[in-house]
Amino acid sequence: MAKRGNGLGGTPVEIPRTGRPDTWGVRTPLHFNPATGKRGRYWIGREYKNKTEAERALRKWHTDHEAGTLIPRSDMTMGQLMDGWLAKHRGEDTTKEGYEPKIRLHIKPHIGRVKVAEVTDERLDELYRLLESTPIEANGNKPLGPKSVRHIHNIISAALDSVTGPRKLLAVNPAHTANPPTERQIRAAQPDFPTLNDHETGRFLADIWKPCGNRACDGGLTHHCLRDAPLWTSYAATSCRRSEVLGWKWSLIHWDECAIELAWVVVEEGNTYRLRKLTKDGDDNAIIYVDQALMNVLKWQKERQDAERERLGDLWVDHDLVFARDGFKLYRGEAGGPQDPEKVSARWRTARNRLHLPENFRLHDWRASKITNDLDNHENPVEVSANARHHSPGYTMARYGRRRAEGAKKLAASSAARIGLSSLV
Repeated sequence: MAKRGNGLGGTPVEIPRTGRPDTWGVRTPLHFNPATGKRGRYWIGREYKNKTEAERALRKWHTDHEAGTLIPRSDMTMGQLMDGWLAKHRGEDTTKEGYEPKIRLHIKPHIGRVKVAEVTDERLDELYRLLESTPIEANGNKPLGPKSVRHIHNIISAALDSVTGPRKLLAVNPAHTANPPTERQIRAAQPDFPTLNDHETGRFLADIWKPCGNRACDGGLTHHCLRDAPLWTSYAATSCRRSEVLGWKWSLIHWDECAIELAWVVVEEGNTYRLRKLTKDGDDNAIIYVDQALMNVLKWQKERQDAERERLGDLWVDHDLVFARDGFKLYRGEAGGPQDPEKVSARWRTARNRLHLPENFRLHDWRASKITNDLDNHENPVEVSANARHHSPGYTMARYGRRRAEGAKKLAASSAARIGLSSLV
């Protein structure tokens, strides 16, 4: 047994008990605890029947510590682990903003006080089933969907990974043997959002570019009736996300090549929003190629924005944004900066209702419509996937090839014609 002195060794102590015989307890010597990253000591046990048993437990602790086989111990709770893990997370701020409410609302209230060392896969399974069955007021009094529960599982698993391994708090990660919702269950629960075909998209574009015809209307150059027409057109004609289009910059538009460089996005973070870089970890900027017709739309937008800048003068603070905040109902000095994404979505809902589009057609569904229409028209799936910034054409075709029935009917008709099926009867 290691030599102990100067207060570094543990000494068994008698612990008075009420209504039952006294017990003996013993603490570890002061040592470095890999579980917490600090020097400390903890109780090896407090329920030994006599001093001899307590001394025997202390000798075993010293033997295991010197052999390097001791499993670190900690009183860290899941709530403390989640807070520390989130604080040290090196992801984008928007990623952390997405994690925080799930930790605060769905993890800590149920297992936040449970010690990390006591978490089991059965305990996690109970949490997942609870979240899948308990109505939540903020979710329209509906339980969480399989995709949200799976996301919560991934957060828990990543946090537990940080304390799992040799000389750490856990030998194995209990989340690895838990049973969150499967990919099949997630796909089955996903809502089938609508898409517009090419004809419907063309009719929509014709409608949004009609000037209102009021006395003050000048064809939309300064009048607000065509204020958002270039923005909606950009969503319909490209497969860009809401945040990406709002982050387009004039200096990153390559007019001669009909190309747009994607380097910035406008993202929501909590109750606010900001303009930030799109690329991560030093990746090159993504580039999408568009038709000259869309370039003409952007030239019209530039002409309109120049007129707006001249009208506002010092109130315009330029950020080089293609779809910057204009002076319509301006109540703060924010013209020229990024637009609030939520207000853009609110204006879209107004336009959607006015033009009688499907009630649940979101801005993001323009992306799905564009990709689906390109695939239906037998465009090169490699280029479609690259323009969508997907990791593979296979993912693009599996995720967005939604019009299965139409394609199957065309295949059946073609096959029947090839074998002369119609001539039999």
